Amino acid sequence: MKLEVVVLDWAGTTVDYGCQAPIAALRETFARHGIDITPAEARRAMGLPKKEHLREIAAARGMDLDVDALNAEFEPIQLSILESHSDVIPGAPEAAERFRARGLKIGSTTGYTRAMLRVVMRMAEARNFRPDFTVTPEEAGGGRPFPWMAWRNLLELRAGSARQCVKIGDTISDIEEGRNAGMWTIAVARTGNETGLSEIELTAMEGGDREAAITAAKNRLLAAGAHYAVNSVAECDAVLEEIEERLSRGERP
Repeated sequence: MKLEVVVLDWAGTTVDYGCQAPIAALRETFARHGIDITPAEARRAMGLPKKEHLREIAAARGMDLDVDALNAEFEPIQLSILESHSDVIPGAPEAAERFRARGLKIGSTTGYTRAMLRVVMRMAEARNFRPDFTVTPEEAGGGRPFPWMAWRNLLELRAGSARQCVKIGDTISDIEEGRNAGMWTIAVARTGNETGLSEIELTAMEGGDREAAITAAKNRLLAAGAHYAVNSVAECDAVLEEIEERLSRGERP
C-alpha cells in the first residue's frame, strides 16, 4: 500500500517562517482595546479558525468581549500585513516537487479565511509553490481540530483511504486535525509556531539555545500526538518512506 496524499498547513509550515503574521495581527487587534497580549498568549491556540482563536485568547484572559466585533476588526488588520509576513519557507517548493515525484497529491488546510488565503497563495505561486487543492474553515463547515478540512482534501484528491494520507503542520491543532481524520501526522518544529522565531532570530541564537528551543517544540508536538517531528517540511522525505514501509507491514496511524 502506497501513500497518496500529503495535506500541508500554510503559515509556519510552507510560508511565514515562525508563523509571524497571525501573531502581529492578533496583538494589534487586542492592543486597539488597550489589551497587551503576549506572543505566548497569541500562539497558544494557533491553527484554529481565526474567530475561534480570538475567542480562546479572550476566554483565557477572562475577558467578556464581543468576538464577532473583534473578528471584524481583526480581518482587515490581518489582510493588511500578510504580504510582509508570508514569504515561502526555504525548501518548501522543492519539497512539494519531490512529493509529486513520489506520486503524491498535495492538499492543504489553514486557519485563514479564503480572502486571507488568496493573498498568501498569490505570493506562494510567485515562488513556485502551489498545492493541488486548498480549503478554508468556512468552506468545510468548521476548522481544526475537527477533521472536516482534511477530509475535504481526501475527497477532492480521491484518496483511497485516510491511512494512505499524511498531515504535515506546525501547530498542535494541525496534529489534532490529522489524528482526528485518521491520517499519519508529521509535526514541523523549527519553522513553525511552537518554536515561534523567524529565521533571522533563530540564526542569531547560540547553537545550544537554538537546538534546545527546537527540541522543546518537537517534544510538545509529539506529546500532542504527532507520529513524527522534523525541523521543516523539507525534511519529510525519509519520514514518508518510513510511513510507506509501515503501511506495507499492515500498520495504521
